[in-house]
Amino acid sequence: MTSSEPRDVERVQSASPWEERIGFARAVAAGDRVHVAGTMPLGDGGQLMGEGSPYEQTKAAFGNALKALASFGLGASSVIRTRMYLTHARDVEDVGRAHREMFDEVRPAATVVVVSGFVDSRVLVEVELEAFRGDA
Repeated sequence: MTSSEPRDVERVQSASPWEERIGFARAVAAGDRVHVAGTMPLGDGGQLMGEGSPYEQTKAAFGNALKALASFGLGASSVIRTRMYLTHARDVEDVGRAHREMFDEVRPAATVVVVSGFVDSRVLVEVELEAFRGDA
């Protein structure tokens, strides 16, 4: 923590090589909220998970995001907002199915956006999430 950083801000890193290259944290807790950065479907070694499958990539990306959230003692039930970025509108059904399976009971506010691409051209889906941690 730097001297100018508020005391109630906590940051978590993951194994993603992009965090070091770009200079960001996987997740940041500030007060009662935890924000998880854009998360791709990459394994700890940087390998792509769910190659070619938007459904599998969505499950893997949200799995990575939830792993970061677990660092703060939170799980899917704490998620209040999700964002899904897709490279193809045709994948909305598969991505939506994966989201529903993971968050159906929670029903967070959700956004789906079609983008032109990601830093890794094999990636079809990138996700973000925001969670509420109560009286932190």
